This record gives sequence, structure tokens and C-alpha cells, in this order.
Amino acid sequence: QVQVVESGGGLVQAGGSLRLSCAVSGSHFRIDVMGWFRRAPGKQRELVAHIITGGSINYSESVKGRFTISRDNAKNTVYLQMNSLKPEDTAVYYCYADVNTDGSPTSFRFWGQGTQVTVSS
Repeated sequence: QVQVVESGGGLVQAGGSLRLSCAVSGSHFRIDVMGWFRRAPGKQRELVAHIITGGSINYSESVKGRFTISRDNAKNTVYLQMNSLKPEDTAVYYCYADVNTDGSPTSFRFWGQGTQVTVSS
């Protein structure tokens, strides 16, 4: 059974930094994409960043230049380094991984439980 487990959220003052981690465990054949969404109160879910196997990376415009996503393939782990945090970054951050378990072309999306990030002004 594939599991996705996040860690690293918390409370930080504006201008500060946090680092989120997300690890995939369980039997799988390959991981195609790992990334982060966030949902702030009263707002729609937003894709923050993702990294595709092979190296392609995308960021939302709202975090570009402040957040950095990276991946350790040996550990099946993705990181989100968040710098220059703003109060509007306050949200629950959800990690996801598009995982294939049988060697077919199809991968399925697995989600983490979410981790709260709160940025105080």
C-alpha cells in the first residue's frame, strides 16, 4: 500500500522560512510526479509546485522566486523550501505523488494528510 506522509509545517513570522518534506513509502514501480497543493480558508485549491521525473519543475506565479521544490529519488522524498513567507501563504499544504505500482503506463495519485502552515504578520 502506497503512503504519502508530510512533515514540516508550523507557525512562522512573515519573512521567515519553512521546509516541508514528503515521503512516499510502500511497494511501487515508479513515481512520475511529486508536488504540492495548498488550500487556504475560503479559497480554491492551488497547485504550488511540482517536479516531474526527468527534472521538469513548475511553480505557481504566487510562489515563484520564493519557494523551491526538490526531490531525492533515492529516498522517494520531495521537499518544498519556502522562503520570504507572507501571510497569504497561510494554508494547509498537501503533498501528492503520481505513482505507478505495476509497470503499466498508468499512474495513480496518492495524497498526504496535509500539514498546516501559518504565517503571522
